[in-house]
Amino acid sequence: MIPLESYTRGMAYPPKILMVMLFGIAMAYVEAAVVVYLRELFYAEGFSMPMKMIPRDIIHVEVAREIATIIMLATVAFISGRRFWERFGYFIILFGVWDIFYYIWLRVTIGWPMSLTDWDVLFLIPIPWIGPVMAPVSIAALMTIGGISITRLYHRGFSFKPVIATWILWISATAVILYSFMYDTDATIRLQPPRPYLYSLLFLGLALYTIGYIISHRKIAK
Repeated sequence: MIPLESYTRGMAYPPKILMVMLFGIAMAYVEAAVVVYLRELFYAEGFSMPMKMIPRDIIHVEVAREIATIIMLATVAFISGRRFWERFGYFIILFGVWDIFYYIWLRVTIGWPMSLTDWDVLFLIPIPWIGPVMAPVSIAALMTIGGISITRLYHRGFSFKPVIATWILWISATAVILYSFMYDTDATIRLQPPRPYLYSLLFLGLALYTIGYIISHRKIAK
């Protein structure tokens, strides 16, 4: 008799991954719709840097909305997997698909961004993150690919556990990329044009993430 766990793992993955992605795409439209309304209210002439002064109560609502979005993505990831790293894989798939389609829906609805080099406010927690659209989209693409790879490991009966070298590389990558988003936050808060984005840090961070994952994945393969 085939164990039920093996049967469901072998049969449920393709529709599950499609439904997870569908949720991310739909969530992205909801997120984009909110931004369309905000830009109509505060950037009727078109969004550009530097930022405009937005009422504090609206900022508080936006921060809460960002937290709620992360909770929703994490909740779907939690019920999609059975173990921590499998759930993490689903979470970064959700986050990646959501972030990519967020910009796709904005392009469809209001014709923005015009290019991947257009600047955007990426996040508000704990301070504003700013950068060109290329940065979050490239990170989101890597997250989606990595998440699919991790969840497929569990579908095939393997498990994923980062080794120490992977942790070091991932923490370093996160610090480098966060710095690239927040190193000019003072100018953003003072409503001044941002300094040129540090693309070298973005590419370095992406490389460190990739190398870190490959190291742990090769350990599994052996």
